[in-house]
Amino acid sequence: MKCPVCKTRKLEQAIFSGVEVDYCPRCYGLWFEEDELQFAKDEKDRDLRWLDIDLWENVSRFRISPSGKLCPQDRMPLYEVHYSDSVVKVDLCNLCHGIWLDRGEFKDIIAYLKAEAQDKILYDYLGVLKEELWEVFSGPEMLKEEVLDVFAILKLLRYKFAVQHPTLARIISALPR
Repeated sequence: MKCPVCKTRKLEQAIFSGVEVDYCPRCYGLWFEEDELQFAKDEKDRDLRWLDIDLWENVSRFRISPSGKLCPQDRMPLYEVHYSDSVVKVDLCNLCHGIWLDRGEFKDIIAYLKAEAQDKILYDYLGVLKEELWEVFSGPEMLKEEVLDVFAILKLLRYKFAVQHPTLARIISALPR
């Protein structure tokens, strides 16, 4: 496979956040095959595992344009997709669903997701918990993964409670077990 940016450089394989990805040793871009970006995000920050990377989730905010790059896997044109509300633009293959991230974009996505997680937990924690509980039965991930997502939400809610109500948190933690 050839780098979509350098065009002549052959991609090499490496383990990145627990996932085997292809990368360009010259420009440090990363090629994620379908679902690998989600797995890498989950491995990078376990507290973000409940947030799904879904580039197609909100059609009203969806912005796409040709990127001028070719998919390293099937040599079809990649399309530049704005990642949700962030400034990050990822290159996506419509055929194989692979994602090309330029240098630093993975870090930018993680930073964006951390901010989004804080916002959702702070302002809509019951809605988030309800949504994650529903996904235990409806997917999109395997049952074990969805249950782990619920536990991650409950952990974050515990932290939120401790920060908002420190006196109550101290009293509860001092109770005999």
